[in-house]
Amino acid sequence: MTKKDLFDASTFEEMVGRISKLTPTTTPEWGKMNVAQMLAHCAEVIDVGNGKPLKGTPWYLKPFGGIVKKMVVSQKPYPKDLGTHPQYVMSEPEDFNAQKERLLLSMKAMIALGRVAKKHPLMGHMTAEERGFAQYKHLDHHLTQFGV
Repeated sequence: MTKKDLFDASTFEEMVGRISKLTPTTTPEWGKMNVAQMLAHCAEVIDVGNGKPLKGTPWYLKPFGGIVKKMVVSQKPYPKDLGTHPQYVMSEPEDFNAQKERLLLSMKAMIALGRVAKKHPLMGHMTAEERGFAQYKHLDHHLTQFGV
């Protein structure tokens, strides 16, 4: 099975198409976030992957960065209602249109940075393939959560 990759133009366009199907009233099939919070969450994850600092990592999580990375880059889907890093928790109200635009800009910024290896602040060194797949897998998980 070939892993999809957000750096791939057709996969990128597939994800943009799925995002475009969301509306401010789209409801999740599971989880606590509303659609605007999910968009903000996904944008924040990509922003950190693009180089934004990751703040507030609990001390007990730092030694497990390699284990987190293995889960993130494996083809095994994420379980529903999986916990997340404190920086990625979106509990405040968010504006749907602003967060949708932010997510699309974050995705475009990832592409502009290029298909290169980068160090993630928690997971360490990630190849371009790992980065592309990890971002695809995360977006796919949440877009599936919202039925698109």
